Amino acid sequence: MPVSNRHFASRMGRWGATHPWTAILLWLVMVVGAFSIGTVVETKEATNQDLLVGQSAEAARLVEENGLRHPAAENILIGTRAGQATSAQTAAATELRQRLSALPEVASVSDPIGSQDGRVLLLQVAMKGDADTAADRVTPLLTATADAQKQHPDLLIEEAGDASIKHDFQNWLAKDVQKATTISVPVTLAILLLIFGAIVMAGVPVLLGLMAVASTMGLWALASQLVPDPGMVADVIVLMGLAVGVDYCLFYLRRYREECANGYNPASAVSIAAATSGHSVMVSGIAVIVSAAGLYLSGDVMLASMATGAIIVVAVAMISAVTVLPALLVKLGRAVDRPRVPLVWRLSQRNGTPRVWGFLLRPATQHPLAALLVAVGALVALALPALGMNLKATQVDDFPRSLSTMQTYDRLVDAFPSTANTDTVAVRVPAGESDQLRTRLTRLSESIQQDPLFAKDSPPRIRYSEDGRGAVLEAGTPTAAGTDAARDSVTRLRTGLVPDALRGLTGVEYAVGGAQAEDMDYTSNLNSRLPMVMGGVFALTFLIILLAFRSVVVAMTTVVLNLLSVAASFGFLCLVFQRNWAEDLLDFTSTGHVVSWVPILLFVILSGLSLDYHVFVVSRIRESVVAGMTTKNAVVDGITRTAGVVTGAAAVMVAVFATFGTLTFIEMKQIGIGLAVAIVIDATIIRIYVLPAAMTLLGRANWWPSRTGPSSRLPKPQRSEEPLEERARV
Repeated sequence: MPVSNRHFASRMGRWGATHPWTAILLWLVMVVGAFSIGTVVETKEATNQDLLVGQSAEAARLVEENGLRHPAAENILIGTRAGQATSAQTAAATELRQRLSALPEVASVSDPIGSQDGRVLLLQVAMKGDADTAADRVTPLLTATADAQKQHPDLLIEEAGDASIKHDFQNWLAKDVQKATTISVPVTLAILLLIFGAIVMAGVPVLLGLMAVASTMGLWALASQLVPDPGMVADVIVLMGLAVGVDYCLFYLRRYREECANGYNPASAVSIAAATSGHSVMVSGIAVIVSAAGLYLSGDVMLASMATGAIIVVAVAMISAVTVLPALLVKLGRAVDRPRVPLVWRLSQRNGTPRVWGFLLRPATQHPLAALLVAVGALVALALPALGMNLKATQVDDFPRSLSTMQTYDRLVDAFPSTANTDTVAVRVPAGESDQLRTRLTRLSESIQQDPLFAKDSPPRIRYSEDGRGAVLEAGTPTAAGTDAARDSVTRLRTGLVPDALRGLTGVEYAVGGAQAEDMDYTSNLNSRLPMVMGGVFALTFLIILLAFRSVVVAMTTVVLNLLSVAASFGFLCLVFQRNWAEDLLDFTSTGHVVSWVPILLFVILSGLSLDYHVFVVSRIRESVVAGMTTKNAVVDGITRTAGVVTGAAAVMVAVFATFGTLTFIEMKQIGIGLAVAIVIDATIIRIYVLPAAMTLLGRANWWPSRTGPSSRLPKPQRSEEPLEERARV
């Protein structure tokens, strides 16, 4: 078999094999040191301002400059279980108001406000300090509310607000993700046991994957000082770290075992694995890193932070696979295949060409054009629903109703409809225009009250800055963010009401913000940036494959296959999450949309992950071509010889991603399901039909302009090669 010791992965593998204890100790020091960083450096969380884009970001800036930013507000509802108003409500409200006012976290508490039907009283609580960190300080308020409920069991006393909902949601999500992680680890270990039939060999990838995740958590705390954490980066690190870390080790271990079965001693087998699978791991890892870097083109802090976390964990997993893994294999030697699982071990040791793969590949190699047309047609058909993709950023209304704070929020909106959604108009004028500002905003308020898109029972509230040059107008709407009416109210303000009211004022700055405006601006920004991100990722993918295989045709084929698998997964995502047919199957409630940032994240991650299998399979096909086979035979040989490892690696990834797809939170569910489906498509339709059919049709043209063939065959290492550890002693 052709091997080369010229590339980095081969040199690192040989170094790790000749200096095993040094490699292992350096790796342990790195892992412990990286993890320790997280205990010293606190992860920097992204503020609301960090996450905004477009006009809503401008509105937030003007509010901040005017000194009119609202403190964090909590709402306490006091109702009766019978549904009829009682005097006990007033007494409970007075008592709770006094207790809340005495808390150091509270700035003020309003007088009780009655609902229109008089059945519910509302206390509005303003918290002290930064609104972005209020969730960390809301516990005393929740405790006071819970104590009041215990003291008045006949009443229904509950709390909801941005801080309490965030606090409740973070605790719930952390438990949900922990449950998914706890399930995915034993499932991954079970799959590896079926692949290898030996506990040590199955445990090594899981161990290195977990170590990659642990060390990345510490490194991420440091990186977050530059790219703040929006709250989901740790989940992405766990998701990517387990899947990629295990897969890279799996590729390496399968090649190592194969060479041991061919008669090589452990050190020589490590050398061959480093030169072949190690090289594939390096190319795949770099491809994932480069693809993830494409998210920086989105101009979005959330996606940039996720990209940073993914890049770090993939880099750590890749480096561990080509350095410490060879060292572990040399030190473990034959013990890596111990202890053996009797029946599974015998099955994993079966030699020869699996007949099933020859049968599966027959249509693509004997009738390549027909197979290609049918497979591509099926993928295109699956991708068609993506043309009707409805994107929307996650709002409070999308949080699961299993959260007690969300149940309270629904009752709050029912009792006080004007709190459903609020549009914000922020204005700043030059010195000397303060009187004009008041006149114009009064006129704007009157226009808003006459518009049916805005709340009738609650006129707009106007607040002015201390210098009189700035103001914020808040207009409530009777519909929640995410509805057509809510979008219409923002459009009405931006294109008609506000420009008309402020026309003629010189030097005026204004912007319309609020929850619905933020959603619209965020989605619009991603839509406008998506072509740039896709173009950048495809260009870099093309370049990486071109450098790896020195073939323009292979690079172009890779880009087209990536596009097909990603488009098909997008179509499936729309079929599942924009409709309700899969609600019972996947245990979720359809929101009728795909989360706005999920497609661009999936595209970037999948563009990198799909190269894992592609590079590994194409490398084996090229090895066979170099060894003198025809293209058709090389395709069958390469895909067949990699069938076990690719199927195993795909099973690991699908298991990890599908576990996250069982989570309740719609964002994590869409990511998990999207990734799992794309990997299945890549490992089946693409690998069995599209790739072999395309390469069979292209023949020798696959490798243009390089001259891949028998003449380029490199010498094969001899089985009598001196063990590397013996050389080290000399």
